[in-house]
Amino acid sequence: MRKRPLLAGTVAVVLATFVLAVANQASAADSLISQGKTATASSTESAAFPASNAVDGNGGTRWSSAFSDPQWLQVDLGASATITSVRLDWEAAYARSFSLRVSANGSSWTTVYSTTNGTGGDQTLTVSGTGRYVRLETTVRATQWGVSLTEFQVFGTGGGTTTPTIPPGAVRVAEFLADCPFSHRLPDDPIIFPNLPGASHMHSFFGAAGVNAFSTVDSLLNANSNCNPSVDKSSYWIPTLYQNDVAVEPVTGIFYYLGEGVRDDLIAQTQPLPLGLRIVAGNAKATGPADNTISRWSCLHAGHVGSSPDFVNCPSGTMLESYLDFPHCWDGRNLDSADHKSHMAYPVGNACPASHPVVVPKLRQVMRYPVNGDPARLRLASGRGFTMHGDFFNAWPVEEMARRVNDCIRPIIKCGTNGRP
Repeated sequence: MRKRPLLAGTVAVVLATFVLAVANQASAADSLISQGKTATASSTESAAFPASNAVDGNGGTRWSSAFSDPQWLQVDLGASATITSVRLDWEAAYARSFSLRVSANGSSWTTVYSTTNGTGGDQTLTVSGTGRYVRLETTVRATQWGVSLTEFQVFGTGGGTTTPTIPPGAVRVAEFLADCPFSHRLPDDPIIFPNLPGASHMHSFFGAAGVNAFSTVDSLLNANSNCNPSVDKSSYWIPTLYQNDVAVEPVTGIFYYLGEGVRDDLIAQTQPLPLGLRIVAGNAKATGPADNTISRWSCLHAGHVGSSPDFVNCPSGTMLESYLDFPHCWDGRNLDSADHKSHMAYPVGNACPASHPVVVPKLRQVMRYPVNGDPARLRLASGRGFTMHGDFFNAWPVEEMARRVNDCIRPIIKCGTNGRP
């Protein structure tokens, strides 16, 4: 863990405290109009510190920039607003010289505050301006690190949702998707067994090309993708299915990103999946159906067969289907965990647990196999049908993921592969 510098002295602390107290009195009647809105930034220190962390209302997360000057962080208020104050809750890596700017269109900017003597800390600055976009621009860092904010809060009146007007005839389902056919097969797992080729059972991969045990978020971003849309550079993989010991691949791999499982007001606060997030769902080591209540097998166009954690007998002319829902409550801090599961959780009582407070889109994996008949002829590389599991390594470009969350998930609109209704 990197060490952080202390504030620059007693006088600075006293001055910052005085400014904060005066500003808080002036802004006591303000409304917070930035939380949960779309935030973008000039850079991030790593995938663990995205711009969205600064507007999520969670004091345990933060945005952090690259270690260079200048930098910026911007929030879209959704509509024009009268801005009366801005709260900057700096991490120890703060900016000595910075300005606050507002814009009606995101291209022409007006400066509403500027200083060359920033002291960091938790400060609320009284400003006066009107615009839809508010940007913090930093020009001189106070430390050797980047600049980092726990919260970037804009107060005032007006603004609105950052979602588009719901078009006539829109289907009110919070959804966007990626259609990713089978890519390749390897006994690798870059989440469970990174840098250990051949250490895993056989997996079938979808999405980014050439994924193997050595794959990283950077290699995914630089890879080609067979997904529709091709901007999705994520990798998805599952245990290979065998019929009579011959590998059979799905005719399609569809990955739905959904807003469900939590209340509508929490769907409206959904945050984009952070770049580099890794999620594993299901239980590869299950010894019986009761060990895995997440994955389900069913038959396409034969609903009367019902679903089961284990393989089912599909009638002639139908196809075997697999459904798997991934957890979508994130702890807001970790892109992975030692057991590859503890950083994520499933909702409880239509809300995310306090230990995992950040709602992200739910990934639903749907596979359709050109097989039917006696399930005794089937096995997975990991074992019986109840060992079905899925791995997801997020490499959606940050802006593309944020747009789809903003335009499809939060307003509860069904979108296609292009992220449009």
